[in-house]
Amino acid sequence: MKKQLITTVAAAAIAVSAVVPYNVLSTPVAHAEEQAKPNYKNRDEIPVEYKWNLEDMYKSKAAWEADVKKAEDLSAKFKKNHQGKIGKSALNLTNALKDYAALSVISDKAYVYANLSFDVNQSNSSLQALTDRAEKMSAKVSANTSWFKPEVVSIPKKEIERFLRNKMTAPYKYFIKDMIRTKDHTLTKQEEELLAKVSPLNDTGSGVYAMLAKDVKFPMIKDSSGKDVQLTRSNFISYMESKDRNVRKQAYEAYYQTLGKFQDSFSQTLTAQVKSHNIGAEVRNYKSALEAAVVPNNVPSKVYDQLISSVNKGLPLMHRYMELKKKMLGVDELHMYDIYTPIVEADETYIPYADAEKMVLEGLKPMGEDYVNTLKKAFDQRWIDVYSTDDKATGAYQWGSYGSHPYLLLNYQGTKDDVSTIAHELGHAVHSYMSSEKQNYFNSNYATFTAEVASTLNEALLWNSEYKNAKTKEEKMFLLNQRLENFRTTLFRQTQFAEFEEAIHELDQKGEALNAETYKKVYGDINKKYYGKAMAADEEIPMEWARIPHFYNYNFYVYQYATSFAASTALSKQITDEGAPAVKRVKDNFLTAGGSSDPISILKGAGVDMSTSKPIDQAMQVFEETLNEMEKLMNEK
Repeated sequence: MKKQLITTVAAAAIAVSAVVPYNVLSTPVAHAEEQAKPNYKNRDEIPVEYKWNLEDMYKSKAAWEADVKKAEDLSAKFKKNHQGKIGKSALNLTNALKDYAALSVISDKAYVYANLSFDVNQSNSSLQALTDRAEKMSAKVSANTSWFKPEVVSIPKKEIERFLRNKMTAPYKYFIKDMIRTKDHTLTKQEEELLAKVSPLNDTGSGVYAMLAKDVKFPMIKDSSGKDVQLTRSNFISYMESKDRNVRKQAYEAYYQTLGKFQDSFSQTLTAQVKSHNIGAEVRNYKSALEAAVVPNNVPSKVYDQLISSVNKGLPLMHRYMELKKKMLGVDELHMYDIYTPIVEADETYIPYADAEKMVLEGLKPMGEDYVNTLKKAFDQRWIDVYSTDDKATGAYQWGSYGSHPYLLLNYQGTKDDVSTIAHELGHAVHSYMSSEKQNYFNSNYATFTAEVASTLNEALLWNSEYKNAKTKEEKMFLLNQRLENFRTTLFRQTQFAEFEEAIHELDQKGEALNAETYKKVYGDINKKYYGKAMAADEEIPMEWARIPHFYNYNFYVYQYATSFAASTALSKQITDEGAPAVKRVKDNFLTAGGSSDPISILKGAGVDMSTSKPIDQAMQVFEETLNEMEKLMNEK
């Protein structure tokens, strides 16, 4: 069971989505039939073809309730029949795994159905009750199965190796090995119980940050018309994108100067998280908090360091891009508050959903007829919930359960970004669909490290198609700028964050004091390194660490945005250069692989070895080619 939020939504607070330029006017795309933008007040007004068909999961509420009850009963039976017995023989372990899979398929399906139902109609109290019932079911299942992994891990090494040589365990071999892989970092039963009891304290820093961020009040600023407006966390980026440079400067200075007044509170909160990570790593016998965060996901820590090292080598290209931005904006000095403002005017012509569908299908043709047919199935068989209403969940995601097709939630507004979002979520959907068809339950669930590769690959292929079909200089410049900004906000910016995370954890591990001044010095130096001499040395930007929620809410997570982007960029280039052989590699070794092996091996089979610098180098090559093309068009008369 996997719920995939789109990258721009998941990272909304840390990575500004592609900026669309304003001082070069683009030519509107001519649509076959201009349509007014739909405005549905409630779900009943939306035509059925634009609403997902949850009857594919359950024909009735009674059928759903039967599965909820069945899942609870099966979980109790699972505990009764298997607890304390799985280490006695390969047969016992195999039977337990079969029953665990059967139970999970039912409970996952019931849980997903309830939440999908609620997400499109959140004002409906009966659907809220449905999700509450699903949560209780899930909690009961978890309680009855929580013993399972610890008991598998506790099987003596010689015994588990003997079990794995038995043919009956073959379908579950990787899953078992993955469970016991971190056995050396598993503590005694009493120690694990103690850690479980104090584990809620690990989230204290995250909770304090959420409250602190909510309670910080920002001052009034003047908008472009001279009117006093309230600056908030939610509208900050919109003011940073303003065409009026004075508005941008006001918002920027007011925002970070306000955060500076609370710098000691923010620093104490962040330090609590850092120390929690380092203590947890030490207790579990890891060399570092970084290793403790990535190794359980079966990713070597060298992949993290390789990313930082490789991106650092590509920083001269980033500096060159900043010089180009400075030139295109026509400013004497480039400041951090300038980089979000558009430099090519966006085409705001409404794109009807039918046209968006055609654009996506056309863009993803390089993936082959079978891939496109699966996309058509998603469109035609109502896997997608398209339009927004006031009580619908915001953003976009793909979700589903084993044995049922994926579902996509959209809030389609007819923009170019919305078209890209469709391609992105369909990437997740096809990945899930193909993995579930090929793999058993345990091996179908792909890792976070690979999750965003399929989705961003679709975005890259769609971009290639749009650029190929662009008719005017303005359209091309818009698309080139979009791609350059995607590189800046994803490959470079997320790696910048990753470098900061590693640096502050290492400082604490060495026993050095962590405080607001330390964080500002480390962050300011890294930011200066990434943006180069073209960027003015603003005194406010060293406080940006206080604005990034991922530093407080996650543990060495953001690097995966960068690695996924690099991997998909490299794969899209291979598909463009090689055609069918590259597509076959991606399908056979990645899209159908699920979690049947470690993520590095899966991506290597597809054609990208993330343990080396090659995928990053290939991505940098694409960035340089895009930069060359933009500079060429800029110089054309």
